[in-house]
Amino acid sequence: MSGRMLSAGEGPASTWCVPNLITIVRILMVPLFVWLMVLDAGSHGALRWWAGAIFLVAIATDAVDGHLARSRNLITDLGKLLDPIADKALTGAGFIMLSIVAELPWWVTLVILTREIGITVWRLVEARRIVLPAGRGGKAKTVLQTVALGLALWPLHVVLGHEIWHWANIVFMSLAVILTVASGIDYLWQAYRPGASADSSS
Repeated sequence: MSGRMLSAGEGPASTWCVPNLITIVRILMVPLFVWLMVLDAGSHGALRWWAGAIFLVAIATDAVDGHLARSRNLITDLGKLLDPIADKALTGAGFIMLSIVAELPWWVTLVILTREIGITVWRLVEARRIVLPAGRGGKAKTVLQTVALGLALWPLHVVLGHEIWHWANIVFMSLAVILTVASGIDYLWQAYRPGASADSSS
C-alpha cells in the first residue's frame, strides 16, 4: 500500500491507488450484470433495464479512473493491464449475453471475442518485457462497442419503436465489428512491421 493513493504528485503511486480500485470494482460489476441478464431471460422487463443501467455505470467508471490516473499522475503498470482487461470483460459479457438471448448472431460475438482475447493474451505476453498501454484505435473501438452494446442492451424499442431500434442496432453493431477487426489488424501491423518498437498500441 506504499505510495500515493489519490493525491497528485511526482512520487510513486501505490499499486492499490484509487484509479486501480475503481477498475477492480468495474470487473466485479460484470457478474452482477450477467446475473440480471440471466434472470431477465430476454423478456425485456425491469431486470433488463437494471442490467443496462449496471452496464452504463460500469462503463462510466472507465472514464473516471482514467481521468484520475492521468490528472493525478497515478498511472501504474497494474492499471495499464487491468484497465483494458476490465473493459473487455464487461463488453465481452455484453456480447455473450445478447447472443445467449438470441438477439445477436453468435458469429459476431465470436469474431469480437477472438480479437479481444487474442490481443489481450498478446499484451500479457509482451508485459514480460514492457507494459503496452491501449492506443487510440483500441480506445475508439471500445467506445463504439459501448455505444452498440448500450443500444442493444436497453430495450429502447419502447421509446424509439421497433424498426428504428432494430436498424440502429444493425448500423452500430456493424461499425463496432468493423473497427474491432481493423484495430486488431493495425495492432498486429504495429507489432510486426519492420523496425517496430515496443510502444505498439492496441
